[in-house]
Amino acid sequence: MNRDGPLRSIAIVGGGTAGWMAAAALSRVLGTQRIAITLVESEEIGTIGVGEATIPPIQSFNALLGLDEDEFVRETMGSFKLGIEFVDWLRPGHRYFHPFGTYGVDAGPVPFEAMWHRLRQAGQAQPLDAYSICAAAAAGGRFMRPVPGGNSPLSHIGYAFHFDAGLYARYLRRHAEAAGVVRREGRVGQVIRRAPDGFIEAVMLAGGERIAADLFIDCSGFRGLLIGEALGAGFEDWSAWLPNDRAVAVPSANNGPPTPFTRSTARAAGWQWRIPLQHRTGNGYVYASGDLSDDEATATLLANLDGEALAEPRLLRFRTGRREAFWVGNCVALGLASGFMEPLESTSIHLVQAGIARLLEMLPTRAFEPADTRRYNRLMTAEFETIRDFLILHFHATERDDTAYWRRLRTMAVPETLAERIRIYRATGRIFREADELFTRTSWLAVMDGQGLCTRGHDPLAATMPLADAAGRLDRIAHVTALAAQRMPSHADFIAQRIGGDRSPRT
Repeated sequence: MNRDGPLRSIAIVGGGTAGWMAAAALSRVLGTQRIAITLVESEEIGTIGVGEATIPPIQSFNALLGLDEDEFVRETMGSFKLGIEFVDWLRPGHRYFHPFGTYGVDAGPVPFEAMWHRLRQAGQAQPLDAYSICAAAAAGGRFMRPVPGGNSPLSHIGYAFHFDAGLYARYLRRHAEAAGVVRREGRVGQVIRRAPDGFIEAVMLAGGERIAADLFIDCSGFRGLLIGEALGAGFEDWSAWLPNDRAVAVPSANNGPPTPFTRSTARAAGWQWRIPLQHRTGNGYVYASGDLSDDEATATLLANLDGEALAEPRLLRFRTGRREAFWVGNCVALGLASGFMEPLESTSIHLVQAGIARLLEMLPTRAFEPADTRRYNRLMTAEFETIRDFLILHFHATERDDTAYWRRLRTMAVPETLAERIRIYRATGRIFREADELFTRTSWLAVMDGQGLCTRGHDPLAATMPLADAAGRLDRIAHVTALAAQRMPSHADFIAQRIGGDRSPRT
């Protein structure tokens, strides 16, 4: 058999958000005339479907698909997200905001944060939120899309979305099927591998249908039906650093207009999310089962809802970590099949997007060159590990010692890659972004400062600018930022005017 030449067929095993994101993107970029794309899913198998918060890179994914953003938000009952509010993480009663976009403006070679640290040590700086248009807008319940061009803070608005993940998958399915993706209903009963290389030749459905393909994409969830069970890719467990292994989730009625941010509130053995949609609010308590029982978690969640619960609480189990290999042979894992990240910073959907983008970048031929596979695995490993370090920072840098859970996390040894970042920040306040890693300088600064890390000095570059000049510059940034935020419409008005439609769930 000739195994050279371009791919002729792709089979996606599993639907949900990951499966239909892959189907929509691959059909959009590759077309379905030369490459047949089939997606296998079963209505009998439920999806997790609680990942309703995203981060800004999803804008580029939706643009790749050619989606109209207003229609997308309308069809998914979505709202807009300017960042995340963290409540009680440093200590009970404390809160801080992790904004999208940027803080202030660099002064040539002098980073904004260098000026801010120097001025703060001199007692002349305002809190970080004063220099962020996203933080200022979120505090006032305001939102608008960025204004193109210019130096106004309104041109630096960064945003993402809250949406109903089930509605998003359904929306993408319509686009994918319209582009020629064929959906097959059924459970996979057998995975057939070929000799002598062990590649997957076909999957057999329980009803007897045989689906063969050149490339298989595993979106089968935690089970990892192809990548794990059939191909034996191991799992690297990160629960020593990120011990939360369960979540209880429940939707609740809105008690007012949706806020343009996600809220994360630290609890005794984990944290609680609040994600506002147009028609309801998503809530959940993510916790470590070794420190808290399911009944206790459920009771805590139900006692801390803003509105009436709209369904029975749903219990989810997981392990934080990643596959030792994301691409094995002719199979690439996406979504939960590739690993699970503590959902604190809303990275699950981004990791699907990143996997799809790198697969397109390294799109194989039927020869499946090993070098392509190695590069994909190396880049996805780096993606997972930098996100891991950022998440660990939230749990480790804290003053909380009120429970055994927090005492254990604040004193644990962290990965050396994170420990190095912390040492650099403590010495000079410097932050950095390695290559094209996900989280920006804004993100690292927001969390390092918000979680109480103190600096002994400041970046020497800050000394190249007279202190009075730096103070004047930051005062102007704060003044203009506050004025710009006041000109923005309310989040509710923006949705009503630009998105329109009713507020009832789509069917």
